[in-house]
Amino acid sequence: MKYIDEFRNAAAAKELAAEIGRAAAKAERGGPLRFMEVCGGHTMAIHRFGIPGLLPEGIEMLSGPGCPVCVTPTTYLDRAIELAAEANATLTTFGDLYHVPGAAETLEDAAARGADVRVVYSARDALKLAEDNPEREVVFLAIGFETTAPGTAATVLEAHSKGVRNFRILSGHKTMPEALRALVSAPEVALDGFILPGHVSTITGPEPYEFLPREFGMACCVTGFEPTDILMAVLALVRQVVEQKPTVENQYRRAVRAGGNPRARETVYEVFEPTDAQWRGIGLIPGSGLSVRERWASYSVEPPDPAIPSAEYKACRCAQVLRGLVRPPECPLFGKACVPDSPVGPCMVSSEGACAAYYKYGGQH
Repeated sequence: MKYIDEFRNAAAAKELAAEIGRAAAKAERGGPLRFMEVCGGHTMAIHRFGIPGLLPEGIEMLSGPGCPVCVTPTTYLDRAIELAAEANATLTTFGDLYHVPGAAETLEDAAARGADVRVVYSARDALKLAEDNPEREVVFLAIGFETTAPGTAATVLEAHSKGVRNFRILSGHKTMPEALRALVSAPEVALDGFILPGHVSTITGPEPYEFLPREFGMACCVTGFEPTDILMAVLALVRQVVEQKPTVENQYRRAVRAGGNPRARETVYEVFEPTDAQWRGIGLIPGSGLSVRERWASYSVEPPDPAIPSAEYKACRCAQVLRGLVRPPECPLFGKACVPDSPVGPCMVSSEGACAAYYKYGGQH
């Protein structure tokens, strides 16, 4: 299949791994090269295809805050559960968020108590539900990065054009660049480079990340989700470090173009404006969220105060996993009290979470 089979060629993958080893041998440093992927899809692909086992010693891969469900704070879940308790409310959500605990319970628990909580695949599904049930107030839990924000924005505009007045969103959308700035500005994790998010970059283009090499000397590469995509990205990062020429390289040219998708960005800009946002594991990051503009306020419900920190679960180390401080097996709950069938933290709940990836593909249990 075009764009899949050629990027899963075993011989090409082995040659790329060998080339990575040769390039890494030229690195003049005492410790390992440490690269972080900041896309949940990349995290899953890296472990699904056994990429860590192909890489030479001296290269470490860390997972970052690339899972939108995982970085959604407990305050957002608590606000959603509060809305679900309203008598005339129908809450709509992506499936992963349904099982993530707030401070005391999950949306699933709320539904078991009688709240009308429904799993949908998109904001437009929620809008259709509102059209079909004009007597209900339908609220869509709008989370995700730049990839999903255009769909939410377009749905708000569609609701307006159709005159649907019982559809609203609880915006938990976040944008990636300022989160990466927060990561590299913190002294906790020493990184040499980022594998930048592929799906996000189809919307934004590579340009928003140019501050990373310019201000922080970070090697960067946008790439796709197949084995050779990821290996080509690692090779690009190693070469940038060895040559001391950090840049933002685009290895995903079949999907990501300079300037990204202007139409999608314009739609987001029409409906949303930047705001401060609380990230699980990182904290408050100025300008990293999206709030609904005043013009469209009737399609929004009041979000939680971003200054209120996210409560973390006792013993769960998801917050540290999201910053690359620990790997999932280092959490005392991993594979014991916390498994996919009964997850404790969102990193095990989400299909893009690092803990779920390690558990399913990492051979660590």
